[in-house]
Amino acid sequence: MTHAQAAHYPVVIIGSGPIGLTLANLLGRLGIKTLLVERNTATVQEPRAVSIDDESLRTMQAAGVIDTVLPSLVPGYGSHYYTPRRNCFARVEPTGRPYGYPRRNAFRQPILEQQLHDALARFSHVDTLYGWRLDTYTQTDGGVVLDVLGTGDTPRRITCDYLVGCDGASSRVRDLQGVQLAGTTFDERWLIVDLEDNTNTVTHTEVFCDARRPCITLPGPDNTRRFEFKLLPGETETAMLETGVVEKLIRDHGADPAARIRRKVVYRFHARVAPQWRFGRVFLAGDAAHLTPPFAGQGMNSGIRDAHNLAWKLAAVLAGDAGPGLLDSYESERKYHIWQMVHLALRMGRVMSPRNRLHGLMIQSAFLSLKLWPAAADYVAQMKYKPKPRFTSGFILPDGKRRQSLVGRLLPQPMITDTQGRHQLLDEALGQGFVLLIRGERAEARFAELTQPIWDTLRVQRVALLPAGAPATPTDGVTTIFETEEGLSDIFRQLPDCALLLRPDHYVAAFVPLAEPDRMVAAIEQLLASTWVGSGRSAHAEQRQAA
Repeated sequence: MTHAQAAHYPVVIIGSGPIGLTLANLLGRLGIKTLLVERNTATVQEPRAVSIDDESLRTMQAAGVIDTVLPSLVPGYGSHYYTPRRNCFARVEPTGRPYGYPRRNAFRQPILEQQLHDALARFSHVDTLYGWRLDTYTQTDGGVVLDVLGTGDTPRRITCDYLVGCDGASSRVRDLQGVQLAGTTFDERWLIVDLEDNTNTVTHTEVFCDARRPCITLPGPDNTRRFEFKLLPGETETAMLETGVVEKLIRDHGADPAARIRRKVVYRFHARVAPQWRFGRVFLAGDAAHLTPPFAGQGMNSGIRDAHNLAWKLAAVLAGDAGPGLLDSYESERKYHIWQMVHLALRMGRVMSPRNRLHGLMIQSAFLSLKLWPAAADYVAQMKYKPKPRFTSGFILPDGKRRQSLVGRLLPQPMITDTQGRHQLLDEALGQGFVLLIRGERAEARFAELTQPIWDTLRVQRVALLPAGAPATPTDGVTTIFETEEGLSDIFRQLPDCALLLRPDHYVAAFVPLAEPDRMVAAIEQLLASTWVGSGRSAHAEQRQAA
């Protein structure tokens, strides 16, 4: 096999699903030259994932596509749980928007993928190769060499600094690395039926917790709806996919008789995670790294969290702002939360699919009893049982407060007002880099107490959050914003006289006491220096460190 001069990219992404496309858009906004390689000739054309959460929409905001994505969603749907007699025993209808968006939203994967694909046209430094598949790759001291094959096995050689496998459950990148997913493939089989023109669709998920035939129906945009039915012992996939059987099942569970079947398929669910996600300059993300049971709707959403976590770290390392050791924190930060999502899905699956009638009656009675305690009922109704992502290690400075700590948590995103009176979500003011955030009536002046060189090394944006109505004092190098919601005031009450250091993904990396910042500044310097351990420094990084 002969090759022309290999093209070089700082980052190559294998796989053009929602995760690969999200990563490509994030890297594009961060100015990283990127190549996206996809074995299919176009984005997916059939419905797959159907639920996108508020954290993922916040990532769409970071990727600069939220205004395109939002109009095609069914925002803010809940879940209603029914007994075998079709009596509703639990309602989950979250109303809060801690991250700026509704907690659960219905979408169509073909539409989202096309939107993300089209958005790449904004970037002259992001290229795509559709209809090309990864053949093999090798790592060198300076990067990765890939061989890809196009139509008729036409070869092409590409080199990159970092390779990211976003190529799904049957990942070629993972297979070439010789890695197997660890965990469980369950014996349960589920029939998935996607409908179009379902004009009588309801706005919430309906969960029929009936041991005789568990069923879930989920809303979608444009009069679409998904039905999921558990196959019982002895039932064959061939028999359950027969048109007459499918039509009776959906009709018995409220489908529009005039609806059209778009897709029907039987699948088994998995709870499996790769034991390792980084191999030198090669990374796994999304389904290539983990498979989550579908009951919590967190499979794709977990992968989008991977993409956001990895994007800013790749950009920081490629810019020489941090060492390659920063990339080790990707797996350590994400893996624990993945297992939390897996366990949440399994717990929800036990509610949806009771073992028998007695088991179902016990579960349903327990949920009904929660109505006697308003706090417990609110815990369920507002989806407070869903674990929020929180890092206890990685690129953070833990403060020793464990559960009560704000460090390692994603900062809420309330609405704010800028100095021109424009209302916007907080992230629009925070930008895409590190941020020092101070709240209070004198917040702008307090930045004069933070003059250490580390802030220039991190290229932080200084943001002063003032209470509504407080007078602004224009200050060079400080962005002033005003509270219009209470989303952050409670946080700063817990941390009076402090600045928050936010990472580019808007997780809290550390809090800096304004009265005595030097100790925390020294710890931040040590944290940044630790990313260079065991790796060579670039000339650019050496110059920045010396400065």
